[in-house]
Amino acid sequence: MSTHDDRSTDSAAASATDSAANDNTRPLEAGIVTDLSDRMSYGGYLQLDTLLAAQLPVSVPEHHDELLFIVQHQTTELWLKLVIHELDDARRLLAADDLRGALKRIARIKHIQEVLTQQWSVLATLTPTEYAEFRGSLGSSSGFQSAQYRAVEFGLGNKNAKMLRVFDAEPANRELLERELKRPSLYDEFLRLLARRGYAVPADIVDRDVTVAHVLDERIVDLFETVYRDAETHWDVYESCEELVDLEDNFQFWRFRHLRTVGRTIGGKIGTGGSSGADFLARALNLTFFPEMYAVRTRLG
Repeated sequence: MSTHDDRSTDSAAASATDSAANDNTRPLEAGIVTDLSDRMSYGGYLQLDTLLAAQLPVSVPEHHDELLFIVQHQTTELWLKLVIHELDDARRLLAADDLRGALKRIARIKHIQEVLTQQWSVLATLTPTEYAEFRGSLGSSSGFQSAQYRAVEFGLGNKNAKMLRVFDAEPANRELLERELKRPSLYDEFLRLLARRGYAVPADIVDRDVTVAHVLDERIVDLFETVYRDAETHWDVYESCEELVDLEDNFQFWRFRHLRTVGRTIGGKIGTGGSSGADFLARALNLTFFPEMYAVRTRLG
């Protein structure tokens, strides 16, 4: 049988619950840490004081939409940093004959690419009139000068040594690109893995000069035709080829979305970095990382 004190306690608890429900708040659970004076905090771990202080508009007076422009490009650079991290490890794993591990890294890159492509829809809310009101404050700064973007291109195989001079005034960035220029690309490492497995990858491809972009080689198309015509026998290689095609498709979607966003924002104007703008971006759509992956499709069916 409940005592009078028990009934009082139950009544008080019910009253507290009713009160929380009535004021539309969620009570803190007893175990939630609220004293963070000597503990690692969320903001401390993520260095948010530094991160959130890095958005510094330069327009005078400050234009409302410049913050959007800065955040768009800063978040892109953060994602590119992660892509480089994953691409580095994917190549390490391929060199160690761990194809499954490399595919896991590539799968993550593909998801990052989707986020990067979707981000363009946010920047596309910036109208030509709005952008024109602070574009002049950007000087000659341009996404063309993104060292991390170039590092990703180099890592995937679009090598271009002439790009290094853009970073002569930034030694750390030039060093990053020099390192990527001299390092085998993802495709180089994939073809080398196939050679070690006994696939007919010519020796001159395995030992090629990795500081230049790979170009279409019909002998590699022959190899992939063998793989695609008997996918069951070569399943992991077949699957890897399709993953690489996904990777390139995603990259081209990003390039195209970039082109369309620039076109709707500045039309045919010259880019802030001195390029021809949309026309320059359009020509990038003709570049390819894995040419044989697409050429083999002409032979199939």
